[in-house]
Amino acid sequence: MFPGATTDREAASYVVVGAPLDATTTFQPGTRFGPNRIRRFSTTYDDYDHRTDTHFSELGVHDAGDVHPWDDVREYLDHLAAELRSVVFDAAVPVTIGGEHTVTYAGVEAVDPDVLVVCDAHLDLRDEYGGNPWNHACVTRRSLEVADRAIVVGARTGSPEEWSRAEGDDVDVVAPEDARRWIDDLDEESFADESVYCSIDVDGLDPGFAPGTGTMEPFGLDPREVRDLVRAVAPRADGFDVVEVNDRDDGQAAALGGKLLREFVRARSRER
Repeated sequence: MFPGATTDREAASYVVVGAPLDATTTFQPGTRFGPNRIRRFSTTYDDYDHRTDTHFSELGVHDAGDVHPWDDVREYLDHLAAELRSVVFDAAVPVTIGGEHTVTYAGVEAVDPDVLVVCDAHLDLRDEYGGNPWNHACVTRRSLEVADRAIVVGARTGSPEEWSRAEGDDVDVVAPEDARRWIDDLDEESFADESVYCSIDVDGLDPGFAPGTGTMEPFGLDPREVRDLVRAVAPRADGFDVVEVNDRDDGQAAALGGKLLREFVRARSRER
């Protein structure tokens, strides 16, 4: 159980769902261990937060456990989306812990947002990778079949075809060097009348901070930038995930993932 996620399912405002998918990782596998590592490396965090004057255990969070995957990725995503949609139907916010980034599609399908705000080193705008349209390198492209537009914060690599796709009116790319200014410019008018889904791929951070991920890419964001992104977007978000955590470090990526999950819940609860 995620520490502090002690509210009964029927009374929950936030439902944590583990999605340990590890099917299409292209370099270092291990995202199947991500959900439980995030839970484990969050056990030392204090329940009380001075900045928000809140106890996490009093914010209505329930941990529904993991939705275990099988070989058919598309079929699994449909099943995961149905599980997350049941959370939405109960007027709660789905909070997914992964698992490879492909699982974000299920969250987007369940929430049906206007905007996907994603922190990611990669554009993930490929139409297919290795002949597979459901590869993790295609997740933002697939999500744009549901969401109206995507904002990719921290992107610093992609194929020529992806950069060409990123020139479309439905995609905005915020380079790492522009991320702080973009975050600071967010205000109450940002995303006015739009629903938002927020996804944090830990490889959006510099690998010096989060080495436990499948495809490391240097020159990324620092933890405070991603924390502030989550704090700024959370009040407008109807779904959240943190993904691409694996077991290839000493817990740095998982510790960040768990802290960002808590920041999301605290920031959103504070504004409601």
